[in-house]
Amino acid sequence: MKIRVYYEDTDCGNVVYYANYLKYMERSRTELLRERGINLSLLQKEGYLFIVSEVHIKYKASAKYDDLLDVDSIIKSISFASITFSTTIKNSSGKLLITGDVKLAFINREGKICRIPEEIASIFAE
Repeated sequence: MKIRVYYEDTDCGNVVYYANYLKYMERSRTELLRERGINLSLLQKEGYLFIVSEVHIKYKASAKYDDLLDVDSIIKSISFASITFSTTIKNSSGKLLITGDVKLAFINREGKICRIPEEIASIFAE
């Protein structure tokens, strides 16, 4: 997905503030889930959530104000109760800026980790 860097995303040097890459990664993951037919709002109404349990990021170069970024997430692995996404962020010239993995745990309304329902797990296996 394409994301434009706005002034609000940057620090005083017009460089993207490091924590904002997490927001870009979140948007990319959410859109990937949406493309796969998983509606997080409906899942939440049914009493289930994906929560972030681990994050690993490698910062290789900086994005700057007004850059157009290409944020690409894929499913790296899936277990009975978690999904790990791998994300890359590149600038418009194709330079790699960020690589990162985010592990999401699946929880029920009581906040307990639980098995991902088969109908959802099968979507990720495709």
